[in-house]
Amino acid sequence: MSDKKRKSTSSAAAGKEPSAKQQKLAPTKEEKKKERAEGWLLDLVKQHRTEKKEMKFNKKRLRFMSDTEQAKQGSEGVLYWMLRDHRVQDNWALVQAQRLALKENLPLHICVCLVVPKSELSTLRHYSFMLKGLKEVAKECKTLGIQFHLLHGSAGDVLPGFVSDRGLGAVVTDFSPLREPLQWLEDVKKTLPKDIPLIQVDAHNIVPCWVASPKLEYAARTIRGKITKLLPEFLTEFPLVEKHPYTATRTAKPVDWDKILASLQVDRAVGEPEWAKPGTSGGMAMLESFIDVRLKLFDTQRNDPNAAALSQLSPWIRFGHLSAQRVALQVQHSGKSAGHSVSSFIEELVVRRELTDNFCFYNKKYDCVEGAYEWAQKTLKDHAKDKRPYLYTREQLEKAKTHDKLWNAAQYQMVTEGKMHGFLRMYWAKKILEWTSSPEEALSIALYLNDRYELDGQDPNGFVGCMWSICGIHDQGWKERDVFGKIRYMNYKGCLRKFDVARFERKYCPKNL
Repeated sequence: MSDKKRKSTSSAAAGKEPSAKQQKLAPTKEEKKKERAEGWLLDLVKQHRTEKKEMKFNKKRLRFMSDTEQAKQGSEGVLYWMLRDHRVQDNWALVQAQRLALKENLPLHICVCLVVPKSELSTLRHYSFMLKGLKEVAKECKTLGIQFHLLHGSAGDVLPGFVSDRGLGAVVTDFSPLREPLQWLEDVKKTLPKDIPLIQVDAHNIVPCWVASPKLEYAARTIRGKITKLLPEFLTEFPLVEKHPYTATRTAKPVDWDKILASLQVDRAVGEPEWAKPGTSGGMAMLESFIDVRLKLFDTQRNDPNAAALSQLSPWIRFGHLSAQRVALQVQHSGKSAGHSVSSFIEELVVRRELTDNFCFYNKKYDCVEGAYEWAQKTLKDHAKDKRPYLYTREQLEKAKTHDKLWNAAQYQMVTEGKMHGFLRMYWAKKILEWTSSPEEALSIALYLNDRYELDGQDPNGFVGCMWSICGIHDQGWKERDVFGKIRYMNYKGCLRKFDVARFERKYCPKNL
């Protein structure tokens, strides 16, 4: 029963009408909505964390990467090497690092190793979003008595020396299935002193990747039951990361965030989109608006690019500013009135997203045609020499200069806003397969464009999205046709049946094309 109903019942029981003043003060439905839209989620989450601060840490979330498991005795602190999950609260890796530090009566440190590869994928869009999120992390660490360090260089080069210099006795890190972070982990493992434990915690997935499945899963249907069975054990509230009682004798160097951002050697032509405010606070605000406004439309309108029905949360989850587990908890808790939308959203957020980590972790060729299933590789090879209806270069595609207004509009939205609707991303990638000289070239161009312009790019979701569209990953064989072979086909006419294509084209297709 709602509060409103309870109040009206008690008034009736007392046999009194509410006074004029009481009537005036009673919030209308609109006022309640407005009131709830201004930070209600953050207050609720703080309350949940405080209530559950004694929550136990499930040891299945961690694995030892070193032979040593005990913190080095006589050390001066515990380190959390923050790699993928850039947040303080709702972070199982930091929870574990703090628990270890408290057990050993030691100060707690966090470090991030900043490395900017010389690449077309290193853009202001990505690094500004990341650094502004980290600035928020550093500020929160200061209030909690946790030392935050920004190290410059790859982890293998700078982290072991930092650990020795500071006399740290244990290193905890988070989990990424991608090859570069896995290589950094190997580099640190090789060079870290043998008496210092290296502990990895999957703070990104609700069910840890290695617990959900020990092997490469074929499709959502093969992993769904495994994840669903484990959710009661893993989809829990988070304990609070509290003010740390042990102070470090040597404090961290202050970070001049503006100076660092200005000095980065990145491509500044790919700028910051206005719609996405970086950091955990920005992510929580977006989650709040999703629950209040868009969630109820998700089940029925999520495949319509003109409808505001999607969560828009992927950049914050990709950079670890927001925990997918927190999102799942709050959608389940606060979105009950949205009906079927809740289960549809949880399927995408949990099953489909965690399937992408599974694919990248267990398939080392997650970003090339050789990583596709045998049937898909065969059919693409059989049709590699088929005549293409159009052939475009990477530059033409990047500049949205094709004959297809819908494709151009989707590409233009991605370049300018750093996002593309999920339904259109499938159409967009499949057309690249149709309009380039080979599947290999198509995949290479799709990944380049996705990873350069999408704010949530360079992530397992992006790799699997392109591999699904072009190489049939997590899909099945369909009716054979030119160019595509048995890969699922999508066309413009199909889009016309799904949504108001002309409306989307009017909004996003550049006028000069």
